[in-house]
Amino acid sequence: MVVLHMIPNLDKLKIKELNNLQTQAADLISNNDNLVILAPTGSGKTIAFLLPLLKSVDLHNTKYTQSLILVPTRELALQIENVLRQLQTGFKITCCYGGHKREIEENNLIEPPAILIATPGRLNDHLRRKNADISKISFLVIDEFDKMLELGFREELETITNQIPASNLKRILTSATSDEIPEFLNMHDVRTLNLLSEENKDKISIRIIASDQKDKLESLFELLCFTGNTSSIVFCNHRESVERISNFLRDKSLMNVFYHGGMEQRDREVALCKFRNGSSDTLITTDLASRGLDISNIRNIIHYHIPQDEATFTHRNGRTARMHNTGIVYLILSEDEKVPDYIENAEDFKLPQTLSIPEKPKWITLFIDAGKKDKINKIDIVGFLSNKANLKKDDIGLIEVKDYFSFAAIRKSKATHALEAVKNEKMKNKKIRISAAK
Repeated sequence: MVVLHMIPNLDKLKIKELNNLQTQAADLISNNDNLVILAPTGSGKTIAFLLPLLKSVDLHNTKYTQSLILVPTRELALQIENVLRQLQTGFKITCCYGGHKREIEENNLIEPPAILIATPGRLNDHLRRKNADISKISFLVIDEFDKMLELGFREELETITNQIPASNLKRILTSATSDEIPEFLNMHDVRTLNLLSEENKDKISIRIIASDQKDKLESLFELLCFTGNTSSIVFCNHRESVERISNFLRDKSLMNVFYHGGMEQRDREVALCKFRNGSSDTLITTDLASRGLDISNIRNIIHYHIPQDEATFTHRNGRTARMHNTGIVYLILSEDEKVPDYIENAEDFKLPQTLSIPEKPKWITLFIDAGKKDKINKIDIVGFLSNKANLKKDDIGLIEVKDYFSFAAIRKSKATHALEAVKNEKMKNKKIRISAAK
């Protein structure tokens, strides 16, 4: 292990020393131009490629973009951007993804960023409009490249990579499941860092719940009553099922949020924020949430629908048992469903006969209609809530600041008073609208 006192601002990520993956990756990236990193989700892959990437950037060169990070989803793009912002690198960073206003990105690209984070579709759009120039990229990361191909981004990836000269280029590919490199990348002399061991399996218990109903709704409800106020993700195969299940649980007075690709970006961010900050202990979702979400301490993964394949099963389960934690995986099966062959060491599990609905979460999420573009930061929000709403430090939970709005978790018992107290108050001399996030 390497102590990180010489690497500025990593303490902001609560990292005291690099793990095995990160130290090995740093050495391999410095000595090789082509590297594939295979490691479980939650193992620190982002830091593993970001540290060498940052070391390669020339702070004094502002004429062109030097590094490109391609990701399959907007959530992963935002997660990586957030890590870079916390590191306070001094480099210009621009994040481009679908669902974000293209005009804002165009303005951010006028002065080339040192580091560009993008989804393939949106980056291709900017390249066609000549908003971005990637012809001088020297460091390319394709994060979760197997997911890129699974989502149908092969053509977009090929178009992008064909515009990047292969000479003097470092290429890093990451995955949690596959090392099959696409031919169009023309990668030679590839080194592979494979940490997909059996260790993570030992941290996960797999339990089978037999349901006597075909739709399994009552069985899911009973299971969530059993898991109580521990953090749980319920995976479904279809968007329609996600909302149907969410509504059913709400009718049963069980608080939850749902998340899928058909939602507006802001609604997706509200749902994830509520789940992250403890305003909801249960997230109902599609496989969109199986990758790229940085949410710690998820205790339970519940497969309401059988995963379509082993890779999907692996990625869903990767949301729990992260770092040094353990987790429990539940698979709910109706009478006509069987345990897939790729699932091993699963045990039958019977729920207790007596169950009760979990307590309501003790936190509520506030929506604040101001963000980074209004020069608002977390310290401003904490000060505002403390001074104007008389909230103590322990009354304020996780705060997230986006471009044009922010979220703040506060004690639900203090919410009514707080909202009334800040109704006509100003933050940084601007009247701010604050309400309970819907």
